[in-house]
Amino acid sequence: MNFHPELSPPPALPQGALRIIPLGGLGEVGRNMAMFDYAGKILIVDCGVLFPEDNQPGVDLILPDWSYIEDRVDDIEAIVLTHGHEDHIGAVPYLLRLRADIPIVGSQLTLAFIEAKLKEHRITPVTLAVKEGQREKLGDFDLRFAAVNHSIPDGLAVFIKTPGGTVLHTGDFKMDQLPLDGRITDLREFARFGEEGVDVFMTDSTNAEAPGFTLSEVEITPVLNQMFANATGRVVVASFASHVHRVQQVLNAAHAHGRKVAFVGRSMVRNMGIAADLGYLEIPPNILVDAKKADDMPPETVAYMCTGSQGEPMAALSRIASLDHKLKVGPGDLVILASSLIPGNENAVYRVINGLMALGATVVHQGTARVHVSGHASAGELLYCYNIVRPKNVMPIHGEVRHLLANGALAMKTGVHKDRIMFAQNGVVVDLKDGLARVVGAVESHNVYVDGSSVGEITDSELKDRRIMSEEGFVSVFAVVDSANGKVVNGPEVHARGIAEDDSVFDAVLPQIKAALEEATAKGSTDNQQLQQVMRRVLGRYVGNKLRRRPMIIPIVIEA
Repeated sequence: MNFHPELSPPPALPQGALRIIPLGGLGEVGRNMAMFDYAGKILIVDCGVLFPEDNQPGVDLILPDWSYIEDRVDDIEAIVLTHGHEDHIGAVPYLLRLRADIPIVGSQLTLAFIEAKLKEHRITPVTLAVKEGQREKLGDFDLRFAAVNHSIPDGLAVFIKTPGGTVLHTGDFKMDQLPLDGRITDLREFARFGEEGVDVFMTDSTNAEAPGFTLSEVEITPVLNQMFANATGRVVVASFASHVHRVQQVLNAAHAHGRKVAFVGRSMVRNMGIAADLGYLEIPPNILVDAKKADDMPPETVAYMCTGSQGEPMAALSRIASLDHKLKVGPGDLVILASSLIPGNENAVYRVINGLMALGATVVHQGTARVHVSGHASAGELLYCYNIVRPKNVMPIHGEVRHLLANGALAMKTGVHKDRIMFAQNGVVVDLKDGLARVVGAVESHNVYVDGSSVGEITDSELKDRRIMSEEGFVSVFAVVDSANGKVVNGPEVHARGIAEDDSVFDAVLPQIKAALEEATAKGSTDNQQLQQVMRRVLGRYVGNKLRRRPMIIPIVIEA
């Protein structure tokens, strides 16, 4: 669905107006990034990644498309990070390749996570640590921060005040009234922002379709305790590597039932070390054990906390399921997937679950037990926020199209006029002036693929070629043509990969290819590219009719 198919490039920014451009996170769950442009200066809120789906083979990460601002990187005042999840911070190292000294603003834990990530990229960032209640002025951007509760500690909403208007950006949040760390979403501060006047409310849409209120994290504690009490073999818990609260619950449950805990996965080890050093994770005494030592311990005395809850192929849990990891599971072992299922990851996650169950392990996930609660506000919580903030305009963010529409519908229920709700997608340009927000155009916004060391070099058409090769196979056809008389002097030869039939299945089409080539040269075709297309057509027609397949065909003609 395209909300604004008619849009053309935006006009010049009117004097005194604030321009808002979401560069990622709208129409998808991931790669969140929003740009705010005022008087020639830019503020960026969040800069995250999206993880690839099954139909994007070979892709490691997907970045926001910031080509619109590549020639304006010197105008960027700062990058504000609302919290430390990968879909909000993961693209920062790639943006800093354009300008390494862009200031990064965030809470203590968020900055610690991004600094560790940047160290791996050999970037030393310029950072500014902030906390709830703090105020910072960066050029014309007057920023105030409010605490929000999420599935990671130290989340912040940011109130952005400029001469062109005000914006309240929630980041990811929910309204857990009994959070494990005692840090609730500060609705009193939201109300103060509302009293001051919120021109645009940019609010998390992920759970907008879910009625009522998101359950509290404390609901999981007794479930985990019961599972640890009943477990007779190894216990393996998979979660996001940044989900400090979930790791805390696992540590507590393991401690209560006499188990040691081993962290598995490089990002899990790194992040939990950071969280513990900063006091966000309380580790019971003598509970941690190295994963190598844990393998030699009696199964009933150890628990593993690992990555891979989204079925990521290189993460620990996927490798365990495919017997490509030193940690082995089998009958009597319990595997708990303590995270939500991100849209698009369903096939990968169920593939891992099936692999683990085939090994004999018992697998528990959100669909079978209360081992996870969402980190996002449900409809009831969003209604509260709309009534507290009373925004003039609303831009639903962070979610697929259905989530954005559901969020906008909630805003309308609380009295926001439908014309004041900006249903935008990535690249849509919204100008705010005199309290009125309106869509004025769109900029180019594409998927930017990270493939190994290359960034942005893989295109959608090349991904299509990869999908064809993976699904339909690959066929090459080779021939040598005498340039003097147009006769085929060698070949044609056909070789196939990824096709069940032997190469001999192509014997019947070889005379047809030869005849077509010589007929084309007799009619005056001497260009190699033309002759290659002749071979492609003949072979493609034969494979389609005979084998009912559409493989990638690579024709090669050499002149003799």
